[in-house]
Order: sequence, then structure tokens, then C-alpha cells
Amino acid sequence: MGRLPRSSSSSRSVLDLRRLVLLGWCAMASLLLQAATAQQQVVVPVGVILDQASPIGQRRKVGIEMALEDYYAAHPASRTKLSPRFRDSGGSVVGAASAAVDLIKNEQVQAIIGPTTSAEAEFVAYLGNSTHVPILSSSATSPEVSPSQTPFFVRTAANDSFQAAPIAAVLAAFGWHAAVVVYEDSPYGSGILPALSDVFQVVSGTRLMERAAVPVDAGDDHIDEVLYGLMAMPTRVFVVHMSPPLATRFFLRARIAGMMSSEDYAWIATDSVGAVVDGLSSGDVDAMEGVVSLRPYVQVTEQVRNFSARFRERLRRVDPSADFYTHDPTVSMLWSYDTAWAIAAAADASATGGVSSSPAFQTPQPQTRTTGSTDLDRLGVSATGAALLEAVQNTSFLGLAGNFTLVDGQLQLAAYEIVNVVGKGARPVGFWTPEAGITKAPGGGAKGLKAIIWPGDSKFSPRGWVVSPNGKKLRVAVPVKGGFKEFVNVANDSTAGGQKPNVTGYCIEVFDAVMSRMPYPVSYEYVPIPNSSDSYDKFVSLIPEQKADIVVGDVTITASRMASVDFSMPFTDSGWSMVVAVRAETSTSMWIFLRPLTTSLWLASLAFFCFTGFVVWAIEHRINPEFRGTPWQQFGLIFYFAFSTLVFSHKEKLESNLSRFVVIIWVFVVLILTSSYTASLTSMLTVQKLQPTVTDVRELQRSGAYIGYQEGSFIRDSLLKIGFDEAKMRSYSTAEEYADALSRGPANGGVAAMFDEIPYLKIFLSQYCDGFAMAGPIYKTDGFGFVFPMGSPLTPDVSRAVLVLAEGDEMALIEKKWFGEPGACPSQQGGGGGAAVGSSSLGFQSFGGLFLITGVVSGLMLVIFLATFVYRERGEVRYDVEEGVGGGSGGSSVRRLRAWLRHFDQKDLKSPTFKTWNEESVRDGSQTRRWVDDTVRNGRRGGGANSTVMPAASEEEAVIGMSPYSISASSEMINAGLSPASELGTSSFEQRMEEAPHSAETPQSVEMPELSQANH
Repeated sequence: MGRLPRSSSSSRSVLDLRRLVLLGWCAMASLLLQAATAQQQVVVPVGVILDQASPIGQRRKVGIEMALEDYYAAHPASRTKLSPRFRDSGGSVVGAASAAVDLIKNEQVQAIIGPTTSAEAEFVAYLGNSTHVPILSSSATSPEVSPSQTPFFVRTAANDSFQAAPIAAVLAAFGWHAAVVVYEDSPYGSGILPALSDVFQVVSGTRLMERAAVPVDAGDDHIDEVLYGLMAMPTRVFVVHMSPPLATRFFLRARIAGMMSSEDYAWIATDSVGAVVDGLSSGDVDAMEGVVSLRPYVQVTEQVRNFSARFRERLRRVDPSADFYTHDPTVSMLWSYDTAWAIAAAADASATGGVSSSPAFQTPQPQTRTTGSTDLDRLGVSATGAALLEAVQNTSFLGLAGNFTLVDGQLQLAAYEIVNVVGKGARPVGFWTPEAGITKAPGGGAKGLKAIIWPGDSKFSPRGWVVSPNGKKLRVAVPVKGGFKEFVNVANDSTAGGQKPNVTGYCIEVFDAVMSRMPYPVSYEYVPIPNSSDSYDKFVSLIPEQKADIVVGDVTITASRMASVDFSMPFTDSGWSMVVAVRAETSTSMWIFLRPLTTSLWLASLAFFCFTGFVVWAIEHRINPEFRGTPWQQFGLIFYFAFSTLVFSHKEKLESNLSRFVVIIWVFVVLILTSSYTASLTSMLTVQKLQPTVTDVRELQRSGAYIGYQEGSFIRDSLLKIGFDEAKMRSYSTAEEYADALSRGPANGGVAAMFDEIPYLKIFLSQYCDGFAMAGPIYKTDGFGFVFPMGSPLTPDVSRAVLVLAEGDEMALIEKKWFGEPGACPSQQGGGGGAAVGSSSLGFQSFGGLFLITGVVSGLMLVIFLATFVYRERGEVRYDVEEGVGGGSGGSSVRRLRAWLRHFDQKDLKSPTFKTWNEESVRDGSQTRRWVDDTVRNGRRGGGANSTVMPAASEEEAVIGMSPYSISASSEMINAGLSPASELGTSSFEQRMEEAPHSAETPQSVEMPELSQANH
């Protein structure tokens, strides 16, 4: 019993000893593994260029250090380890360049993170491109620093050009069509301009009215000068793209100028403001009250919250006096963290391929180095830079700021957050994605933005522009004209007598009517411009010269003028042409009788004459003896009958109602056609005709005749473009001068033609319609329009009002008031005008409806006749085909066609015409019908060799169904003294008389010779 305890205690001692030995071995193995791993890791020097004196620089340094620590804690077996070498740029381009040269030359870094600004990054990027050192920047966002130009530059932030689409979407959401861009005069500020200009036109139809540049080091006076220039513009929508320090000063000066407290203004800032607004002082935020800005959207995940807490604690240890923001760290801090992580991962990937084992830099050869005169010439080229760059570009992971994916050397951004600066910071009001556009929630949902507080604490969105920036009346320039005062007439010109001008005219009344229909009041006054009719191009230039706000008058819309101004919708007819003198013409041509109808109408009439005659003949041929005869007789009858309807002299009696209906319609057409022909020919022979002296513009150019145009009009330049000689051109101002020049002609100091716009020519012809006419082609223009400055917000509203006015009756009443009734001629109102200007032949288009009616009726009647004929004769034709009647060779289709044609050529003995003839023959004592019936009966039942085999049918049908070439039942044969029996069957009359005694009905056969003799 006593030994058991000693044995138990000794076993426990052995176990404890074994445990201690095992723990020792584990500790030794761990130490050996760590030592081996440390020996295997390759140290990769990486440069970091920051403005370490700035708060942003301090935060980025902390973020980069934490990223490297977190990466190697998550990857303890990593074969590489980044060694950051920090350098201070001092916030200058020179400092950043000096730091980069030092890092590459002395530290031989394999990559550089930074620098901070786009201006600094531009030079460093070219340096990295020449030394093959990748430059990764998470803050150089200007599109002017492009990976396409410097392949070794990698942008690990969003390109500024990405913001153009969401900004344009915001402008479109509020219906703003004009905006002014205020940007920092630096590579960072100007880089976004091309993207804004392109996207605004496509997405929102917004026009950039002005680009106002503000230097980075601008003082308050310079900023105030820019702001006052903006205040003088009618546009009140401003897009601001500046670095945060300059943006804060700019908005402070804008608040002092009263532009942040007025409800007329709308300020849209890029992410340079929205991303840092939470870190600004309360005074800076107050100055930006009402601004709408953007910032990249980052989803707040658990990893982001954990990093944020650790970042604040780490920053507090590094700099106890540092200020903490509401959204600290910001998006740019998260991008810096992801950039360091990406380089660490890329270094591991490139080390796996064995790249990191090679020398870091390939220095120039000794003879080459002696020729270099600067440090840049002796930097060499990185041996691992290309492989590390490729590894960075292929790196993809889920970072703190979202998916880290590079496309064409740039980070891709999924969404933007739209914020409203109000209170102590930024309040989210919406989100934008390329797929869904603007939504109230991230990832989709309801469209649009939440309520926004605008400058002046207004809850209503600004209109975006003002009618008059300085509150004065708009200056509406009107021309002082010497002629055609129906358009604009200025009385009591203020330039001459000092009195208030009385401006009237068609253009003035239309403009007043349009302004009365505007959705808001517009205050304006007319300002007459003397000598404006000398050159309307100079008159229009008053707008870009800011000597007038609007130009109203007879100003034509042209492409050259639209290059500097905007036009409203045209309010008059478009085009220009020429007016020429006319001369009396008396025709002595022997072929004048052909002129009333055009060639097409002559041919169409001939065709329908023939077609109508054919249709009548086809319907009447089988039932009407007058439409039978030899082929030439019938062919002549077709034309004779149709053309005899011209004078209504057709004597043929029609038997069918179908042909009667065809002739009724055709006679109606002929009546109208002949009446029109007679009227036109009478007019040509009796009424005096006036023909234009010139009808072709090329004829004027060939002859070299003088031509005229309105003084100051664009017509002069247009005539030069189409090839007229300037020496042969003369300018005139009034309608009276037009008439005088045309009346005298080019031989007497006048002109052969007067070129002008259609509205002027209409007025001229309404006053001088005798002796003048419009001729030649009409060249298209856009008509008269009201002139506004480029991008004026008044233009679309005025254009809509013009359309509304044109759709109503008021525009027509205004035209009637100033131009009179359309087509009215004062000299002819008393009935004294007896001349006709020109003459035109009647064309087929004028009678197309009549020809269509008669063609349809004739065709329909022919179809009805043929259908009836086929239905009635189908049995007889089938029998003839089967029995081979008519003989002939060919296939079944050919024999059937011949049978149909043969039956069509036969008389229709069922028709009332031929039935009446048979009955009259019986009443006259003739026994022909009886003899025919008996003979037919004998032919059916007799067995003679020459007898004709007939189908089993009634006697009457047998006689009627016989061909007129076998049984003659016409009056022509009786008049010739021939017996109908002589045409029966295929046997002669003598043969039938010899066979008659053998028939079953001898008495009937005996009577026929007597009848025949009597007929003879």
C-alpha cells in the first residue's frame, strides 16, 4: 500500500518532464522557422512622396503604414516585404521632383507612391516612365496626367472626367440648359473641361456659356473680379472645380459678394469639395451653405469601421493635436491604404516569378555616364519595374474603398454620392450610377434627389438664369430701314430728334405678341440702330459685342451668323429667289392645238380610247350583229366607236347593259376632257399671255446681264457663291427702285433680274404685280428669326412662343394687317387685269381621278362579262374538246384555248337579238326554223355516214348551240339567198337532200326544197 503513492508521483514527474521538453522543441522550431522566413524575404524599397507638413499628408502616411502592417499580418509567409522610404515634397512641384530623383538615385526604389497633386505627379510620371519605375498616385486625378501618355503612371483614384456624367445628370434633373464653369488655373483644374463640354451636350443638352479661370495663388481682389464678371452674366448656374484651399477662399468671397444668399444662384462643386467638406472649419462650411457637391461613394462595412477606429487611435498617438473629421478617414485616405496594399500584393506576385532576385537597377555604362551632365542622365533603368507594373495592373481585390480594379491604368469607380452642404457638413441627397442614373438610395430605387437647401435657405430650385443681370430693361436693337418698312418702321428716330422712337412693323408686332406669351415677364425697350441696313452681319454682331441684348427685325437665319449668336425659331417663309420682268407673247405656231394637253395626257387619252373601244367590242361581239364582220372590220370598229364618242356621233346600238354602263362613264370622261381642252385652247388663242423674260439662273450667268439684290442682305454673298460676277451686281433698297430697275432692263442701266428673299418678293409683287413675276428656282434658307446671345435661356422659351403664335390665328391676322390679302394685286382689283402670266398645259395629274374611274369601271365590266361567258359555255367547250370538234393539233391546253376562242367568235343565239330574228322568220312564213330543227333531229338520230353526232339535248338548245359557221342564223346569209340548211353539219345541201328520203320524217324533208326554191 505504501508503494503506490511513490509510483504515482514518479509517473507524474516523468510526464511533466516530457511536456517541458516538447514545449522547448516547439519554441526552438518556431524560432528557427521565423529566422528562415526572415532570411528568405526580399526587401523591396518603395518611395512615398507626401506633403508631410499638411494634415492630409500626415493622415496618408499613417494610412500607408497601417496598410503594410495589415498586409503582412494577413500574409506571414510573404516572400517580399516593402520598405517605405518617405520623402517630403513641401507642396511644390520642384520639391516632388527632387524627392523622386533622390529616391530613384540613392534609394533605388522599385515604385513610388504619390505625389499628392496632379501638377507634381505630371513631372514625376515622366521621370518614372524614363526610369521604368511605376508611379502610383491616389490623389492625382486630372485627366491631363494620363497612363496612355506615361505607361508607368498608375492612377489608383477616380479620374476627374468620371464626374462629368453625374454633374450633367444633376443639371438635367433641374432643367438647366446653360452653365458656367469656374475652375482652378492648373493642370488639375483645366483637365476636366473637355469632358464637361462633351458630356453636357450629350446627356443634358447644357451649353457651357463661359469658362472662368482662377489662378491657384489668386488674391481676394482677383477672385472678386471673377465673381463680378459672373454676376454680369444672365446665367446663374456655376460648376466649381478647384482644390480645397482655393475653393474655400472662393466661396468666402462669393458670400461677401452676396452670391451665396441670393435664391437666383445654383452652385455645383466637384468631389474636390464634397470629399473634404466634413474636414473643413465651421466658417468654411457656412460659406458653402447651399452648394451641391459630389464624392465617391464608399459602402461603410465592418472592415471600414474597424480601420476607422484604429486609424483614429494611431493618429492620436502620432499627433495628439490632430483634428478629427466626421468622416475620418476620408475616401482619399482609403485609396491610399488600398494603394499600399496593392503594391505589397504585386511585389509578392512579381517575386513568385523570380523577378525580385535580379538587380534593382541597370546603371548606364561608364562611357555613357561620363557624357551625362545631370543626375537625370545617371539614374539608370529599373530591372524590375516592368514586371512590377504588370503585377500592379493585374492586381484585383476588395479594398476598404470598394473593388480595387485597374482598367487602362486607372481605378474604376462604381458610384458617386450627391451631397448638399448644409448645417455643419454634407448631407446625402442622392446617388448616381452609370446604370441607374440619379436615385435616392444606393443601388437603385426611386429616381430623383431628396429635398435640397439652396443658397439663401431656399427650398425651391433656382431657375438658373435671369432676364437682366443688372435689373435694367433689355436692349432690343431694331434696324432703321430705307425701304420695305412693312417689316420694321422707325419714326421719330431718337438719334436724330431726341424723342422716343415709335417702332412699328410686322417684325415688331410679332415680337410683342411672342413676349406677351412668355411664362414670365420680360422688360425691354427698342433701340433703333442707324445705318444698320448697310450690313446685317454688322447689325447682328451687336449681340456678341454686348451692345444689345436682343436683335429684332428682318434678320435671316444663316449658318455663318449662328457661329456667334443664337436664333429663335423662324417666323416667316424661308428661301430666296428672283423677280423678272414679263413680256407679252402671241403664239403663231401651226401646232398650237397640241399645247393644251401635255404629252403624258395625250398618250393616256389615246390608251383609254383604245381600251374602252376594246371593252365595248368584247362585250357586244357575241350578241350584236353590228359588232361582227371580218377581222379588219371589227378592228376598225373598235377605234371608230371609241373615237366617235368625242363628238357623240356613235350610231351603233348597244345590246348589253354592261357595255352601256361603260359608255356612260366614258362619255362623261370625254365630256370633261373635251371641255377642258376647249377652254385651254381658247385661252391660248384669245387671252394675252405674259412670259418671264428670264427663267434660268444659268442663262443670266452666260449672258453676263446685270442683276440686283437688296442692300445689306446676305443675298450678295450667296450670289457670289453660285458664280455671279460682282461687277455685274447692283444693290437697291426699296420696292420702287426694284420696279424701276427691272422696267429699264440691263440695256438702259437697270437689271435683268432682282434677287431677294421670299417675303420681300411677295411684298414687291403685291404692289407691282403687273409686268413682273417670280421665276427660277427657290434657294432654301431658314427665314427670319429673333437674335439672342449664345446660350441665352430666353431662346428656347421664345421659340416655343413663336410656335404657339404660328399655330393660332393671330399670326395670320398680323400678316394680313401688314401685307394685305395673300395674292391680292391693287392694280387688278378694279377688274382691269386681262393678262395671264405664263401658261401651262393640262397634265395627266389633273385628270388622273377620271381615268382611274373609267379604267376601273371598264375593267370590272369586262371581268363580269368574261365570268358570265365562261360559266355559260363551259359545258359546250368541254364537249368540243372531248369530241375533237374543230380539229387542229397541239396539247390539251392549246385545244381548250382554241375551243374558247371559237365559242367566243360564235353568235350567242340565246341573246334576245337572235331570238327575235328567228321568231320574225317564222311569222314571215319561213319554215327554216322547223327545217333546221328536223334536220338537227335527223342528224342526231340518223345513222348516215356524214351525219353530225349531237349530244342528247333539247331541239332548241341543239340549234342555238351550233356554231354560226355550221348553222347560219344571220340576216346576212338570208339576204344572200342561202338556205340555213346548207350550213348544217359538215355535209353539203345536195348530200342532205339525197339522204332526206331515208330519214324517219320524210314530209319535213320534202318541204325544205320547196322553201329553198321559194327563197331563190
